[in-house]
Amino acid sequence: MAHERSPLRLVPEPATGPVGAEAPAVLGAVELVPGRVRAAVVARSGGVLERAEAGFDAASLLPGEVDAALARAAGVFAGHRLSGVGVAAAGVVDPAAGRVVEVNDAPSLRGYPVTERLEALTGAPVRVEHRARVQVLGDRWFGPGRGRKSFASVSTGEVLGVGILYGGEVLAPDGGRSGAHMTVSASGEVCTCGRRGCWKTLATTRWLRRRAAGLGIEGLDASRGPLGALVACEDERAAQVVTEYAENLVLGLATVQQLFACGLFVLHGEAREGGETFRALVESRLRADVLGGGELPRVVVSEAAVDDVALLGGAGLVLSRG
Repeated sequence: MAHERSPLRLVPEPATGPVGAEAPAVLGAVELVPGRVRAAVVARSGGVLERAEAGFDAASLLPGEVDAALARAAGVFAGHRLSGVGVAAAGVVDPAAGRVVEVNDAPSLRGYPVTERLEALTGAPVRVEHRARVQVLGDRWFGPGRGRKSFASVSTGEVLGVGILYGGEVLAPDGGRSGAHMTVSASGEVCTCGRRGCWKTLATTRWLRRRAAGLGIEGLDASRGPLGALVACEDERAAQVVTEYAENLVLGLATVQQLFACGLFVLHGEAREGGETFRALVESRLRADVLGGGELPRVVVSEAAVDDVALLGGAGLVLSRG
């Protein structure tokens, strides 16, 4: 029988004050990706109070290795009264069943019952969602999306994905993905999924490095990330690559805007390295690519630390349970 699931409605849980000597309830957040588990205790204001991290062999076939890493990271919750734990997971996720269905780069996560494991470890209710969709909740509760009914949250860099809040609900259909594999170039290069022209083949750090190397751009600032180094480089070819990269990112964003009229796009990850130069490029190309009508799309770059994005989303998942 297919699992029924309710949408992620933005229904805040009432704040819990001290009961006798009890401390106020806090939010638990976990990020589960190939080879790594990160956990954090998050205040209702969005501040990260404590954090922990544990690794496992992503190539292993043994779920016991994930169990051990999860237990080590979840040790950060000891001594805290948790309202719940929200999990931001990579791969294909079944939120109703509370498990990771499959992750291409981590066979030990195939069918992994993450909510069952974490509930046993913490004694708190646990929810899991796809990382890109969880991220939008972090922006909704603690970031630039506060007070909005619709907007998009975008991961940039080595990982590409979009989470969408539409009419006050996170779009999270069964089988839905992050958008990285939407086709933007029918004659494009072959993707890791085996199809051609996926958005991720043109709008991730991998493409950026290859394009810069193909043009023979040298003398990049090694202390910066690839995008930041190219923005700072005085070589005209570097500016060309940055512009192409912005245009490639917009190939996917424009489709999202046309379908859902998000209005606001919050960029996370690598986009921060590009500063105002890159933000303005993306915004101008996006505005030029979409049809008129509705709210004029606006692009902002999140100020949240890169390592906190998924964790804040996990905390937002707890606050959003209805």
